[in-house]
Amino acid sequence: MTASEFDAELDARGLFCPEPVMMLHNRIHDVEPGGVLRVVATDPSTTRDIPRFCQFLGHELLSQEEQKGEFVYLIRRGG
Repeated sequence: MTASEFDAELDARGLFCPEPVMMLHNRIHDVEPGGVLRVVATDPSTTRDIPRFCQFLGHELLSQEEQKGEFVYLIRRGG
């Protein structure tokens, strides 16, 4: 994944629920509508919380994967 695939990044490694989603809620506003935010987290609860966050607030979850114990998400900001 290259930096050209996203417009901003949120590093939530080492944080536990509800901190990653609270930070995501603030950070998504730094991205223009249609822009992509990359989120990296280590809390397994984000695999449940981030998709729900996107669905509830109208953002598009472009990808979700686990890489060496880290959870990586690409989220396109909704309008």
